[in-house]
Amino acid sequence: MSTEPAAAKPKLLWIKLAVVVVVLATGGLLMMQGVDVRGWIDRGMNLVRSTGPVTFFTAMALTPAVGVPASLFTLTAGTAFGPQLGIFWVMVLCMAAILVNVALTHWLARYALRPLLEKLMAKLGYKLPQVAAENTTDLAILVRVTPGSPFPVQNYLLGLAGVPLVRNLLVVFIVQLVYLPAFVLFGDAIQHGKGKVAMIALGLLAAAGAGTHLLRKHYAKKKKAG
Repeated sequence: MSTEPAAAKPKLLWIKLAVVVVVLATGGLLMMQGVDVRGWIDRGMNLVRSTGPVTFFTAMALTPAVGVPASLFTLTAGTAFGPQLGIFWVMVLCMAAILVNVALTHWLARYALRPLLEKLMAKLGYKLPQVAAENTTDLAILVRVTPGSPFPVQNYLLGLAGVPLVRNLLVVFIVQLVYLPAFVLFGDAIQHGKGKVAMIALGLLAAAGAGTHLLRKHYAKKKKAG
């Protein structure tokens, strides 16, 4: 197996850290210059809220198929629609939107866009993954818990690899049961200054990260043993 993906992980981590630093530094600089950053955020949230929950969750179900990060929706959904719908129903609708998106991208990868994706992968020097039927669940779990791979990429990869849709949806549902509430709660807590809730959400994310790390170690040992 090529070592290129493993070698790329540290580079990807440094890129993400650099983006975070730039964003924080820019925000701090703007605040020092007297720019009303909080006002900008509030106006942005009001704009999101004005679209209505139907438009918002429909966009969440569709736009990640073209590369829009799902986290943009999970981090803003609680603040935008929690007071109107209740935080529990916001989480339910987020989960439903994610599952719809997985089903959509699965269909695109397996059928509508498969010829195009195959040509693109061949042009980039990649081969379609060949996975035995009995290993598709392991592949789905491993892809979903491995950090660094964007959610839309995971969806298209598993669709191309031939992972059955129901199995794919089940794995996503289980993984998102941990991550999704933490993201929704964290986004809402940051917007409303709820420090305690933000710490709880970060704790959930840390626990999820530890759990996925153990899962990756388990599958690495399983692969070596096989």
